[in-house]
This record gives sequence, C-alpha cells and structure tokens, in this order.
Amino acid sequence: MAQIKDLNAHERPPEAVRQRYKQYQKSTLADINSDAGVLDLQALDANRLPEVVSLTHWISGKDLQPVFDEFLGTSKDGAERLLNVKDIPVFSHRSVTGLQIIPSLLPPAVQIELLSRLFHRDLSNPRHKTNLHLHYDLTYPSAEDAAAAAAAAATPTPEPNVVDSQPLSFFEDDPTRLIHPKDPSVHKPLSVQSILTKKLRWVTLGGQYDWTAKVYPAERPPEFPPDIAKLLHTMFPETEAQAAILNVYSPGDTLSPHRDVSEECDAGLISISFGCDGLFLISHDDGAGCEIIRLRSGDAVYMDGTSRFAWHAVPKIVPSTCPTWLVDWPGAAEGSDAATISAKYEMWKGWMAGKRINLNVRQMSLEEPR
Repeated sequence: MAQIKDLNAHERPPEAVRQRYKQYQKSTLADINSDAGVLDLQALDANRLPEVVSLTHWISGKDLQPVFDEFLGTSKDGAERLLNVKDIPVFSHRSVTGLQIIPSLLPPAVQIELLSRLFHRDLSNPRHKTNLHLHYDLTYPSAEDAAAAAAAAATPTPEPNVVDSQPLSFFEDDPTRLIHPKDPSVHKPLSVQSILTKKLRWVTLGGQYDWTAKVYPAERPPEFPPDIAKLLHTMFPETEAQAAILNVYSPGDTLSPHRDVSEECDAGLISISFGCDGLFLISHDDGAGCEIIRLRSGDAVYMDGTSRFAWHAVPKIVPSTCPTWLVDWPGAAEGSDAATISAKYEMWKGWMAGKRINLNVRQMSLEEPR
C-alpha cells in the first residue's frame, strides 16, 4: 500500500475518474433511481448482496445504546430512552480495499442533536474557521442581535446563551446583520441570511493544515469537541478525532476529485452524511475504475488501507431527498422542547430540506490516542 508521505496532494486525478465525475454531475433523480451502477447503501440486503459487496461485521447495538443515550442526555436514572438501537451492518467492496460502508449508522435523534451542536455551538466558536474567514471579518451573534431578530419576527426574545460564554447561534442572529469584507473593493458585505442560505461552505474543527504555507500551524490547535470525539470513538476506535471539515452543500454544489494526503499519519478517514442524498465517487484499487455510492442521511464511510489514498469526489447532491423528519431542522426538532426550538428558529424552518451536510473527520498525527 502507498504511504502518505509518498503522495502528492496536488496530483491530477486519472482520466477515468474525471470522466465518471462528469457523467454523474449531469444525472437526474430518475437517472440515479434507475442506474444499477449506483450502490444504494440503505437498499442493501445483508442476505442478498451484490457480488462486489461483502458483509464484514456488525456493530453491536448494545455497545452503541449507552453512548447514544449519553449523547442525547437520556442515560440518567429515570430518564426515558428515546432509542432502541439495532445492530448495524458494515460492508466492504471488493474493488476498494479497506473501504467500510455503513448504512443508517446514526439514528434520527442522534443526527438532530449532532447537527444542533455542530451548527448552534461549534460554528459560533471563533476558533473554528470557515471559508468566509479568508475574505471577511467574521463577527459573531450577540444577545442584542438575537433580540432584534426576535422582534422583527414578532417572536419571544430568546434567553441569552451564557453556557461557557459561547456566542449565540447564527440561526438566532438578526438575519439582516452584515458581515463586512476585508477588502471592500473586491468583495461585497454579506448578510447573515445570505451566509446561512448559500455562502457558508465549510467549517473546520480541531487542527487544520495550512494550504497556503503547506505546513501545520505552530500554535496549539483548537480542541476537537470532546463530546463528538467520544461519540465517534465508539463507532471508529481506530481513528482519534483530531480535525474535521464540516461541508455544507446545496443542490448544484460538487466536490472535485481529490485525495486526502496532507496529514502526518495514515489513520482512517471518517465521513458521516446528513440531509439530502449525495453521490460519492471513489476510485478502485487499480485506478482504472470507480464506484458510485448513494449516501443518505445517517450513512457513514470509513476509508482505511488502500482506500485511504483513493481518489474520491461528490459529483452530485440529489435535490428533494432529505428525510421528512429532518426537513424542518432547525425550525423544529423531536423531543419535549420542540415547541421552544421551533419558535426560536422559526424563520429557518425547512433549511435542511435543501442541504447536504458532511462531517469529515481525521487523525492528524501519530501520537497515542488519549
């Protein structure tokens, strides 16, 4: 197997990969539904698998249950359990060595809670950089901004968020508040509404590679959210979550073919999907072919072994495929506080209907897991 230090992150992908990418960029929902060459994880039957797919093992629901309960706050004595976690199958692919594909790994309640922490808490942490930081002086919501937004929407003023002195969620912010560019002659100001609707493309968590200087920053990186790291460790114990990119896609967006080879170690990559379906392209071991996998909300991919260095891409976000129970997030949520949440984020109800969120997690260094 190739070693990470031997690979060039800027190498051009093979022609076969580029052609398949272009092919599926143009596909429609009808094309995808009728295409036998698209591997749909949630349609797999463990007892009747395609020839190229094998059942590798099962993740025990008994192991997942207490971790999910703790994450949702339902593990305390007397608390009502919201989940009945089943065993989860893990599949491999004959042509992509080391690839693990896992349908419906995260149940709906866990997906909703994880999205809420990522967007309401972690996006509002100034140490977590976004694609906007390069060209904008990104400022963060305040209680006053939230009050102005609530007044404009004629809803009750939200309580100030004082937990760990974290700023409020951008979804509680005044949607007309402007974020100003570093160079007004090049970029125009952006409203919070335009940022959340289209301009926000990614958020980083933990340590990150500096693509301009081609080095890791010397300063201590932000801590990866420990609650999310603990959740991931239960499912993927071989990788310590040290860095992540949270991709925010809308229909029409794509991710070009590339390889993730800028880290200092070869630990597997974790990828979890939320919202609308996405087509995931990954090259075969021989480089002469590709697999197209339809990833739905809650599905996960783990790239280890040879697949750790495979070319991969997202040629298509499939519109109108977000599951119904997630469509209204963050304007509604399951649980006893749904009414409060719905009022707080009322103007954003339905935001997830047109989004695909992908959490891509990696280990950066060879240090021993904590």
